[in-house]
Amino acid sequence: MDRPKPPLAVLIVEDEALLAMDIEAMIEDVGHRIVGEAASLFEVEALDAALCPDLAFVDIHLAKGTSGLDVSALIRARWPRTFIVFVTANPKKLPDDYAGGHGVIPKPFSRNGLLSAMRYIEEGICAPPPVSPQPSSFLASPHFAASWN
Repeated sequence: MDRPKPPLAVLIVEDEALLAMDIEAMIEDVGHRIVGEAASLFEVEALDAALCPDLAFVDIHLAKGTSGLDVSALIRARWPRTFIVFVTANPKKLPDDYAGGHGVIPKPFSRNGLLSAMRYIEEGICAPPPVSPQPSSFLASPHFAASWN
């Protein structure tokens, strides 16, 4: 029998308030907890360094002219064990190294698409490598995909 997995601590960095609320509801519905929300790099900088999220969903284009690529660099410096997933309508704008992120969920996405990606990511964080096939709603960074295969 599978042992229950602890809830993941999730950070949402998204400047579209309704989308952030939707993501939050979906993540909480599957038993994880939101430990922070931000709409810009400045709001992420203001978060408590003791937060230690397991997973961060990060949009590329953020409020106040800030970038999710800069947020990724900050997260990697402050919380190096955080799994970073970009959520963007422009996945081709990611650099080849995904700016240190682990993958991307392209917008628009469905509830089922996000939840399938979440299950796959959860397996990879809690008991790597994931045993489920990679869902089409999640594109792993090339470097990261190689580490799970």
